[in-house]
Amino acid sequence: MVRTVRTTSTATAMAAVLAAAALGLAPHQAQAAPATTTAAVTVATEASPDLRFHDIPGSGGITLKGNVFTPAGALPGAKYPLIVLPTSWGMPQIEYIVQAKKLADSGYVVVSYTSRGFWLSGGEIETAGPADTADVSAVIDWALANTAADAEHIGMGGVSYGAGISLLASASDPRIKAVVALSGWADLIESIYSGRTQHLQAAGLLGGAGFLTGRPGPELQQILGDFLGSKLDREPQMIEWGKKRSASEKVDRINANGAAIMLGNAWGDTIFPPNQYAKFFEKLTGPKRLELRPGDHATAEATGLLGLPNDTWTNAHRWFDRYLKGERNGVDTEAPVQIKPRSDGGYEGYADWKSVGSGGAEKLMLSDSEHLFTGVDSGANGGVVLLSNLLDQFFQAPPTASIPLLPRAFAAVWQSPRYAEDRRVRGTVGLHTTVTPTKSDGTFVAYLYDVGPLGIGKLVSNAPYTFHGKPAGQPFGVDLELFSTAYDVPAGHRLAVVVDTVDPLYIEHNPTGAQLTFSSPRTDPSYLSVPLREQ
Repeated sequence: MVRTVRTTSTATAMAAVLAAAALGLAPHQAQAAPATTTAAVTVATEASPDLRFHDIPGSGGITLKGNVFTPAGALPGAKYPLIVLPTSWGMPQIEYIVQAKKLADSGYVVVSYTSRGFWLSGGEIETAGPADTADVSAVIDWALANTAADAEHIGMGGVSYGAGISLLASASDPRIKAVVALSGWADLIESIYSGRTQHLQAAGLLGGAGFLTGRPGPELQQILGDFLGSKLDREPQMIEWGKKRSASEKVDRINANGAAIMLGNAWGDTIFPPNQYAKFFEKLTGPKRLELRPGDHATAEATGLLGLPNDTWTNAHRWFDRYLKGERNGVDTEAPVQIKPRSDGGYEGYADWKSVGSGGAEKLMLSDSEHLFTGVDSGANGGVVLLSNLLDQFFQAPPTASIPLLPRAFAAVWQSPRYAEDRRVRGTVGLHTTVTPTKSDGTFVAYLYDVGPLGIGKLVSNAPYTFHGKPAGQPFGVDLELFSTAYDVPAGHRLAVVVDTVDPLYIEHNPTGAQLTFSSPRTDPSYLSVPLREQ
């Protein structure tokens, strides 16, 4: 017996062909029809769930392009748990086709749709605004009316943009009982404006992808232009815009609704760094899980989207099975924080985020005063968005710098003694220092390196910091959190703290001729706090 899945446009016909390829169908089983005809994909229902493409009503009268998987052999009147998957930024509706099929194979109705404003879905890009969360509720309404979905067992999930929308929807729609949010954000401001510094490459990549694959709305165009144009007089409006799109601002409603939340991210995510996820995780009071692994934005989940074995998606399925089906699979009895260091080591489990650095914090005193000129890249930098930490994930090859060769006129450098034993850095490294500028505005970037015997430093972490309106010549204190990490420093190596003022990842605000002095007053010594794992 075969079932025919029908679509009615060239674009959706092509989506059907790609879907068939992802499902492993032979070429003669899927063909794109001319624009004036109907495309057909034949799917053997004995072996595969039923896949159908649909136009789904969104909020405000728009149409969302979606697809639905129903378990194979679904009986009339039977009900199945529902999982809704909004697509990532710039991705079409077939993004989750492989994982959706696997979920349907295990007994779920799965609805995936192209987020509003992208590709053939209607509307304009609202960047996870109120219209996007209203779309989620509209899709759930439609699924309950038109599929075998069970109203009492509804889950949300997604990667990146889909993750952010899923978290926000869990605050507004109490029907959602479980969420899997992978490589997403909980605090949009902390993600791309940490240290009051614009993350240039991250925002530029998102903006460019939005214009290429969708229709940015006027509000997004205004915000993006103000952000990249450094229009500081518009900062309050930009921050308010970001807060409305941050699940961290709605955590009380999420807790009240009681959804089980699983968060996954990569240590080197250059778009949504892990710190903001960890802080959000600590505020959740319901069932929760936090997984952090090596990689960059969405690289930890990518192989699973292609159908390859993938820890992230395996645990996502276990999470849904536990909280939508009630299966006792052990995911809720494991330590809720699961991290994989940036090494060959396996996973480490912790009771909560603060336990990750349970071995205490080692203080590296930064006693020497350092003076540097701004506006020149010293050679220390955080790499290239997406690429650098992808190399670290697969080849353990993070960005490097020759610490002895860094020009001291443009880079401040402090180094620890060589360690006789391994140092297992776990959690969030903190920098405390005193800065004296010659101008009222400025930017600097702090880096932590693992330095080998030949002086080559491998990047452990970094973070930017920008100040405005400080009195010239007057010192002020700075407390800066570097991006969280899990990194093993081998015996015989040392740690180095480097500070410079230019990094291609970020927009810098150093006036021409500006200089910075980093000092360690006797009454307020400067130091780097390094959280360590218990030996």
